[in-house]
Amino acid sequence: MTASGGRFITLEGGEGAGKSTQVRQLAVRLAGCGLDVVQTREPGGTPGAEAIRQLLVTGEIGRWDAMTETLLHYAARRSHVEQTVKPALARGAWVVSDRFADSTMAYQGYAGSVGRDAIADLHRLVLGDFGPDLTLILDLPVEQGLQRAKSRPAAAGAAAEDRYERMGTAFHETLRHAFHDIAAREPQRCRIIDASGSPEAVADALWAAVAGRFDMTGGTSP
Repeated sequence: MTASGGRFITLEGGEGAGKSTQVRQLAVRLAGCGLDVVQTREPGGTPGAEAIRQLLVTGEIGRWDAMTETLLHYAARRSHVEQTVKPALARGAWVVSDRFADSTMAYQGYAGSVGRDAIADLHRLVLGDFGPDLTLILDLPVEQGLQRAKSRPAAAGAAAEDRYERMGTAFHETLRHAFHDIAAREPQRCRIIDASGSPEAVADALWAAVAGRFDMTGGTSP
């Protein structure tokens, strides 16, 4: 949980669910309410965490085992939280992040077989009880998500960030189940959003969830 005047919102989901697009849309809408908004991502959000990101999302599928991935993610996350997220929350900003700890739980804890308990123990060691105020999980069928992911244009001159996308369909089906299970375990924090519709429809569903959680109406800040 956060301990500040700001709010911490995370977007989660499998590959191709549209998180990056929706983070941008949500940040713009929150800023339109007169709020100070910080848009960020994981792995990443600080120079050091962005360097770790390249180790995780590029290269050969088998370059790391799941425990090594977990440790890399939490090294990046510690930097992100301490240098970006907490300072923003302390000044009263709202932070919107493309992925956070639920991704590690799903990708490495469930699909990577590190296990829920090990991930939870590591989270407490690294971050204590720090976590999002609201998590929005974008959900859609695996094949649809992977097709969307494959159609994304690559950044010019950058290595393809497709390491996880190239893992098998069974891996991605496990991810989808994992996010549903996480939401079922923490219904007060998590909301599942149908991401199969148009970007506009998904954005409206996300806004309805945010507005309902934080008592926001229209363009009025709480």
